[in-house]
Amino acid sequence: MSSDPLPHVYTLTGNLLAERTLEFRHWSPGATQRAERETFQVGGKGINVSKMLNRLGTPNTALCFSGGASGSECETWLRQRGFSYRIFSTSTATRTGTVVRVPGQPDTTFLGVDTPPDAVAVRACAEFLDALPGGNVLAICGSIPGWDETRHEPLRDALARWLSRGCLVADTYGPPLRWLAQQPLDLIKINAGELQTLDPAPAGREPLAALRYVITDGPRAVRLREGIMDERLVVPPTIREVSATGSGDVLLACVLESLFRRRKSLAEAVAFALPYAAANAADPGIAEFADPA
Repeated sequence: MSSDPLPHVYTLTGNLLAERTLEFRHWSPGATQRAERETFQVGGKGINVSKMLNRLGTPNTALCFSGGASGSECETWLRQRGFSYRIFSTSTATRTGTVVRVPGQPDTTFLGVDTPPDAVAVRACAEFLDALPGGNVLAICGSIPGWDETRHEPLRDALARWLSRGCLVADTYGPPLRWLAQQPLDLIKINAGELQTLDPAPAGREPLAALRYVITDGPRAVRLREGIMDERLVVPPTIREVSATGSGDVLLACVLESLFRRRKSLAEAVAFALPYAAANAADPGIAEFADPA
């Protein structure tokens, strides 16, 4: 077994969410209705990944951009729940969202307008990453509004430098995915729909430059590849789905723990992760399910 120190995991949430869940006995559009219960939580893929890493006991730090009153509420939530985090303050207020939950019905989610971080926050994030010691894991999670704009050039440059210093992982979509898919990442985890958004690769080349990939497709088989090995399929457990929200984030957290800290193969990491992701889909929360049998 390697004697190298175990890496610390950093998750970067580029599009933080201050989210409220309103629970109703009955709900329909077009009428004023009073909720029976209201809760607040911080959303965003990287936060979800860190939440599951915390549950696994994996040392990690959640990185995010945050601003305004909604951002302050997010920071309070993270602090009260014992997250290790680093916030890069931005002049733009953190986006808000509302989840409407009714027994026996799928959740309805309303998301506010995406809020790109300002140039000062982006540069602060890039400088923070450059100052970290090598040998750690950085997971880029979710969308990053304004990715193609000049303001994000320092972050793109910092990620390019990270490739020679540590392990870079991506679970994203849109413009960041198109950029990251061309980089020699240590791991990329996306879903089948996101894969279809990428431009076709030139003849004889893979659409993903990553050394390893995991491609999920809802309840269908997961595709994975490690190095030059042939692609293989792994069938997830069959469950009665309640809410698939966050299940991909739970899967990624478990893969990060197994792959980079337990030093398992990707196939072993995915086999470890799938029961947790399935249990999450069978529960209305995120990383709040009972441990799978």
